[in-house]
This record gives sequence, structure tokens and C-alpha cells, in this order.
Amino acid sequence: MSLQFDLPEVDPREVAAVGAELETASLEAILRFAAGRFPDRVGFATAFGPEGCVIVDAIAREGIAIDIFTLDTGLLFPETIELWETLERRYALTIRAVKPAQSVAEQAAWHGGSLWKRLPDRCCELRKIEPLRRELSRFDAWISSIRRDQTSDRAPARTVERDARFGLVKVNPLVRWTSESVWERIRERDIPVNQLHSRGYPSIGCEPCTTQVAAGEDPRAGRWRTFEKTECGLHRRVALVPTKET
Repeated sequence: MSLQFDLPEVDPREVAAVGAELETASLEAILRFAAGRFPDRVGFATAFGPEGCVIVDAIAREGIAIDIFTLDTGLLFPETIELWETLERRYALTIRAVKPAQSVAEQAAWHGGSLWKRLPDRCCELRKIEPLRRELSRFDAWISSIRRDQTSDRAPARTVERDARFGLVKVNPLVRWTSESVWERIRERDIPVNQLHSRGYPSIGCEPCTTQVAAGEDPRAGRWRTFEKTECGLHRRVALVPTKET
């Protein structure tokens, strides 16, 4: 891939060009580009959804040098932790735990118990966004497993884009995939996934904030069900500061 851009001052025109060139590229090609362009400075943040498992499989099969980590909020389902361990064994790799500054008990002592029931955005900020922000300070780029058809916040996402929230390059190798194509890859390669998917949990987050989804409901209807909230904030888009033309 010949297209490159300089960091930390990223030229948005060049990022757009890279994103356009990679728009129809394979998952593996996009991952190889990210690893080659940002050697030792790119990480993949997985939440162990079906998409994340597909990316872990691709990284492992292709032997691509990408650091893999997860946000261990301390509130994960036991089934999610089991999947985490299964993926590590299956692919002989390590998925690092990135933890919040406070344990769940410490957060309760400081902010009151069950913060997620009262102020879910604040809980997500403390247990997901702040830990991710600290972790991403180590990198020049990060990889996500989002798809455009998941939420309105994700619909405008590009394959490669500037991430104004965290101040680096964001690579979304599955952005144009559908749920059907993700599951087709999972069946084709027998990729391990969370057991909860077969029990009515198509989208899985922290245990206290995730419920089963009934037939006909949106796949993310079980996330923060009693709140007008569809995103934890990791992928919420913020406006970019205009760049002077040169």
C-alpha cells in the first residue's frame, strides 16, 4: 500500500484517500496495512462480540503483529470471560486486560453503589472511556470491530479515519460488513463466540446493563434498556477541528 500519512498532524485528505482505497479491501488486507503502517504502534480493542472474534481469528491466522486488548470493566458476564480464555487457548495468543482506575467496589465507595443504574454515561466514562483513552495514548492507531449498520453513530464510519475523540487514526476493517457476513465467516471457520448469543443476547456488554432481546427487536435493544442510550461512548463521533488548507 503506497498511501501514507504523517503523525501526529494527520492530513485529512490523505486519510480520506487511504480510506477510499481500502474501502473494498479484505479484512486481512486492512489489518496488514495497519500493522505495516504503524509497526508496534497499533492496537485492537475487542469486546468479544462476533465481529471482534472474527478479527482475532484473522490476526492469528495471518500472523499479523497487532496488540490485542480488552476493556475489563469488572462487570463482564462469566460467559464473556470464558470466551476470552477460549480465544487465548485456541489461537495461542494473549488478550491483555485494560482495567479502570478503580475497582467496582472502589467506584461504589466513591460514587455510590450501582452507578450504572443511576448515571450509566458516567459509569461508562469511568469504566470504559477513560481506560481506553489512557491505553490509546500508547498508540498511533487503533482498530475497532464496528459496522456501519449497527447504530446511527457508526453509520458514517470510514475504513480509515481520524478519531477526534482520542486523537489518533482509527481503522474499522469490518465497517462495510453485515451481521450475516460476520456469522458466515464464524460458521466457515468455526470461530469461538459467546454462548450468550444462542440465549437471546445478540449484543453483549457489561452484565448489569445487558438484557435478552425478544424476536423482532433491534439487536441492541438489550443494551441499557431502561435508558435512551445506545452507545457506551467509545465510538460516539465528535466534530473534527477544521484544518487550514495548505
